[in-house]
Order: sequence, then structure tokens, then C-alpha cells
Amino acid sequence: MVAVVGPTASGKSDVGVALAHRLAGGAEVVNADAMQLYRGMDVGTAKLTPAERRGVPHHLLDVLDVSEAADVAGYQQQARAAFTAVEGRGRTPLLVGGSGLYVRAALDDLRFPGTDPAVRARFEAELAERGAVALHALLAERDPEAAARILPSNGRRTVRALEVGELTGQPFAASLPEPRYVRPALQVGLAVPREQLDARIDARVRRMWDAGLVEEVRRLAEQGLREGLTASRALGYAQVLAALDGDGTLEEAAEATARLTRRFARKQESWFRRDPRVHWLPAPDGSDPDALAAAVEELLDAQERAVGSPA
Repeated sequence: MVAVVGPTASGKSDVGVALAHRLAGGAEVVNADAMQLYRGMDVGTAKLTPAERRGVPHHLLDVLDVSEAADVAGYQQQARAAFTAVEGRGRTPLLVGGSGLYVRAALDDLRFPGTDPAVRARFEAELAERGAVALHALLAERDPEAAARILPSNGRRTVRALEVGELTGQPFAASLPEPRYVRPALQVGLAVPREQLDARIDARVRRMWDAGLVEEVRRLAEQGLREGLTASRALGYAQVLAALDGDGTLEEAAEATARLTRRFARKQESWFRRDPRVHWLPAPDGSDPDALAAAVEELLDAQERAVGSPA
């Protein structure tokens, strides 16, 4: 199978569609963007429209209500079931997305520590009382490596890291073993120079505002967005919600979204750069994803020849 990964705004979705049309026997895309799991979160996640998917089946899009919490262990089961179903149709599973832990959960022999409702409830109460930044400071004291990988604003992941540390007595990173695929895979990372990526992100945020992100957030707020532990913290959505609640202006929300997305993109790239199995290729400039798809196809052919060659 093939995975197309990398930071936000690097063009993964378009490359995935182009690649699906090139691979022999065809391919089907399995989403690995945690926020694209949500129904109605379209503009702010840059989710491809049905027309933009160009007839390529996409799986694990629009499977959660915004009031539901995303769960990586549950996602792992769904993604692997999708892989099996795609292979059963004689096609190649094509994992596309930038949520690093979700990609690893789908591809690797990764088992998740259990949970303790009482421990989690205690940390969630602290989150509600003290706020995400204060709880992140506690994590930085107990597990600096985990804190470095989690945004201070991501209260849910901070709670999970603290919970795992208390239950296992080990750093959160210790629950992520050395990477080992559960099935043969090729990971391709889309590389974009820093200044160019920042410009892409700024332009994308402006397009989202122009395309109706504020109206989308208003609509989803009526469907329980504020109550969703995961969806309400999504970049763009959290900032618009705050502005709608009187905390700053919508223009300030746009500026904050762009700034935080640039920071998030750096963390995404850092996550994938730590995995030596990722083959990095220059991302398309937005006009020619087919050219990059051809390069990915060559990589896949080379890997298949290497695997099939005698020792």
C-alpha cells in the first residue's frame, strides 16, 4: 500500500487523487486527517468535494458528528478494515493525510495503552478548571518530550499523555514503539520550502474565509460543535468560535488561524521527518500533481523490484 503524508497545504489530497488514477488496477483513498473524519467540517479542513475526487472512492470521510470525540484506537480498526476491503476489490489502498499518529496507527504495529475513567476524569477536570496551557505546563514537568510534541492548546492530547504516564509509569513516547509496518507499505512525504509553505498556508486560510468558513462554523455550532472535545479545537474552528463568542474579531481569528497553522505545519513535518522510512519528494506547485504522482509510481515500482529481487 502507499501513504502520502506531509504538512498541511502541501497538496496531499490532489496528489492522492492523481496517484489513484495512475496505479495499475486502480486505488482507493483512505483518509488520515483527523478533522476530515467529521461531517460538515468541509471548508476549514480543505476537504475535497466529490467533483475534486474525480471518481476516486474515498473512505473515512464524514464518519463522525462534530459532537463526538475522535479516537485513534477506533480509527486504527476502521482504517485497517478499509485497507482489507480495498485489497479485496483488487485495488491499492492509498492512505492520505497529515495526522501523524493516525498514519502510524494505520500502518504500524502499534498498540494503545488502556484507559482509566477515573484518572482521565481527574485530568479533564483540571483541564476545565485550569485551562489547556496550564495543564500543558504540568505535562512539561512530567514528560518534556511529550510536551514538545503536543501543542499547548491541545488539551485533549495533553490529558491523554498525562493519563498514559500515570497508568504506565513511562513517558508517553514510550507507548510508541519503533516503527514496524503491519503490511508492506511505501510512505511518500511532500516537501515544501518553509517560506513557500507559509505563503500557501496564509493563502489557504484566506480562501477558507472567502469560501464561508464563518458560516460553516455557525451552522456546526447549532449541531454541537462547542461540545465536541476534538472538533471544537480544530484550527480555524476554535478561533472562529472564540470570535463569535466575543473574544476578538473575525479578522483577528483569521490571523490567529494562519499563525497557529504555520506552527502546526512545522510540527507535522518534524513528526514525519523522524521516520526514516518516508521518501521525500518536492511537493507540486499546485498546478501539476500528476507529475509528482508519476514520481511516486516510479518509487513504488523500485520498491516492488527490490522486494522481489533475490537476496
